[in-house]
Amino acid sequence: MKKTLLLVMAFCFAGIISGQSSFETLLKARALSGNGEHSKAVEILSSALGEKKESRLYLERAEAYLLEGDYLKAISDYNSANSLTNHSGDYGLARIFAIKGDAVASLSHLEMNLLSSFRKSEKEVMLDPAFSIIENKPEWRQFWKRDWYSGLETGISEIEYYLSSGRRDDALEILSGLSGIYKDNEEVLYAGALINMAAGKPGEVIKTMAGILSADPGNEKYLRLLAKAQSDASNHAGASVTYSKLIDQEIPDAGLLLLRAECYRKTGETGRAMADIEKYLSFYSEDKSGLSLAGKVKTAAGENLEAIEYFSENLKYHPGDPGCYLDRANSYLSMKSWQWAINDYSMSLDLDPSNSEAWLNKGIAQLSTGKPEDACHDFRQSLKLGNKRATEYISRYCIK
Repeated sequence: MKKTLLLVMAFCFAGIISGQSSFETLLKARALSGNGEHSKAVEILSSALGEKKESRLYLERAEAYLLEGDYLKAISDYNSANSLTNHSGDYGLARIFAIKGDAVASLSHLEMNLLSSFRKSEKEVMLDPAFSIIENKPEWRQFWKRDWYSGLETGISEIEYYLSSGRRDDALEILSGLSGIYKDNEEVLYAGALINMAAGKPGEVIKTMAGILSADPGNEKYLRLLAKAQSDASNHAGASVTYSKLIDQEIPDAGLLLLRAECYRKTGETGRAMADIEKYLSFYSEDKSGLSLAGKVKTAAGENLEAIEYFSENLKYHPGDPGCYLDRANSYLSMKSWQWAINDYSMSLDLDPSNSEAWLNKGIAQLSTGKPEDACHDFRQSLKLGNKRATEYISRYCIK
């Protein structure tokens, strides 16, 4: 594990000092800001901007300045982004002026955003806490008297809201109305796919999205839904291809690497999976999901000792998480290190006693160490929690 971490750190450091790509810089800066290290994010973005002026770098640095509370520098960077790519910084400027309480300036930039290709959805704007300071001002109320969004856009937002609230029938009713007005519109088809996704019909979603993407192959929103549907349909090879398309677009979301790595793990491509995970961990070295997936991939590759090291590293950062103990316990179980497995299952169950699978596996480990009474106790606990697999063990080992 130490060797792996050193390699990860070396990769990260080498990238910074040798002039890493703008995309790598964005991912690293976003990770630093997410960890509260805004000044470090500013530092690496400033270094990158010294080599090449790009609007997306200015936008990211503006966000870091905003989080630091340096509004003047943030405003300057948003204006620089605008000068390179028209209107790319207007939404950021609208947010800053709203935070400063300047409703007139804020709404001027918000209007420019809504009239541009960078326009934000109604949901994004209305849920943005930056505007809470001015939302009771007369300028804000007057601004929203104008219909900034079409009936189609409003309908799609309502469908997304109803689905997020578990109200699928209400979403279907809105979809029915939209379908009658906007026949074969790709956004309406997308909304229908969202409803099918919520209904557990990934195959239908895949058919719909394949048709829509043939006309709009680079649409991030559509590609994300397709990849999720492919994963849910166990088409992990197809999902990895779709996630690759998103990654190749340089969308600054390192989480896409983990999603693709999970697909690679399920297709048995452990080398590719680890390459994605190590890159992700170069940005988020203490991330629970990343370390857990790394251990699982190593286990799948038969490299159990390295898997244990990743799981142990995860426990160092997340000592109160039952899942971290469970990961390591499962690895010990596969290695037939029975007592170590029992210890970790016990720790996991102390934190979450409702995990039926943990009780079952702990019982199997107990049985293997010659403790049938303890094993039967665990099997019965597993059965009480609804694990039908425990019945077989109880009938075989616990009924005399």
